[in-house]
Amino acid sequence: MRKLTYYVAATIDGYIATEDGSVDFFPVGGDHGPAITTQYPETLPTKVRESLGIDKPGSYFDTVLMGRKTHDFGVRTGTSSPYAHLRQFVVSTTLPEGPDPDIALISADPLERVRELKRENGLGIWLCGGGDLARALLPEIDQVFLKLYPIVLGGGRSLFGASAQLPDPARFRVLTSRVFEDGVAFVKYVRIR
Repeated sequence: MRKLTYYVAATIDGYIATEDGSVDFFPVGGDHGPAITTQYPETLPTKVRESLGIDKPGSYFDTVLMGRKTHDFGVRTGTSSPYAHLRQFVVSTTLPEGPDPDIALISADPLERVRELKRENGLGIWLCGGGDLARALLPEIDQVFLKLYPIVLGGGRSLFGASAQLPDPARFRVLTSRVFEDGVAFVKYVRIR
């Protein structure tokens, strides 16, 4: 069965973006960048892949899920299909139709749709963001891969949204971790079921 992995950058106080959706406080470069390009080239936007000359398919993910706010960020940077090299889904109850011919819209029950996707053949499913969608899909999240930046933002969009406390904690254990000289840490968690 395919795995749903929440692969995301976060600050050490648990934020993935500012309130207005900006992520430009995350530093670009450093020695962690080549690790992303080497290990998870499929998580780079198509335009970035093209500029770096990356044309090989990824080995970890072949599908990406985005909330509407995460997708809107891509639109603000000039693309309505940010991951054209992957099968793309946008989860939204407010969009009347898919935002691009290459993107499928999930407008109702994203949890059930993810369960269907997990039963299909293929590589992993990447939950790209955002926090509210991660909270909604938490029962089906198998892994959390954090790119943890040594930054305290103090507020913004939370890693798992801003809803009330969960009735039961979702438990994970560390699978691997790596700290880079630039202070960024990659921590991979796997769900304890």
